[in-house]
Amino acid sequence: MTSSMRLLARAALVILALVSADTAFAQYRHSPPPSTYSSDELVNSGHRFFGNVSRGLALTIEEATRRWGQPNGYILGQEGGAAFVGGLRYGEGVLYTRNAGDRRVFWQGPSFGFDFGGQGARTMMLVYNMPSTEALFQRFGGVDGSAYFVGGFGMTALVADQMVVVPISAGVGARLGVNVGYLKFTPNATWNPF
Repeated sequence: MTSSMRLLARAALVILALVSADTAFAQYRHSPPPSTYSSDELVNSGHRFFGNVSRGLALTIEEATRRWGQPNGYILGQEGGAAFVGGLRYGEGVLYTRNAGDRRVFWQGPSFGFDFGGQGARTMMLVYNMPSTEALFQRFGGVDGSAYFVGGFGMTALVADQMVVVPISAGVGARLGVNVGYLKFTPNATWNPF
């Protein structure tokens, strides 16, 4: 290859790089709104959903965003559960995302541990690193702890692949214990927790 051909090839690569950079900048400049939710947006949504426990909710959301950043989805719903060493948990709600719309979801799961009692709760679940809404439909495992009589508020973290789901619950009932288990998310209601 002659030196003039090498020079021409280098010039073509430089022009190609400049065009690519300009295209990327134009896409960045006209990109859609961010796909994550800020703490303020989550607190406002939670305040409308939970009502009078919003101060505790705000502190819990701030702690979750400090640990894991801004979620790219969240679920608002309700759930119920009971345990006597082994337990079951069932819930339903709506998954909210910026880019994929809203979608009804259901969850259920078993647990095992030193855990006794029952509760009903309103739940907000922050969803992190969700590549698509379909990716939510799997099992998320973790450790959960509960300690309340009549009312309570708590946060846990469940993990599957690179995704993290952080349920934040405000409930009523009487429950005490620590358990290991998982939640299985499904697009349709089912009684099968496994």
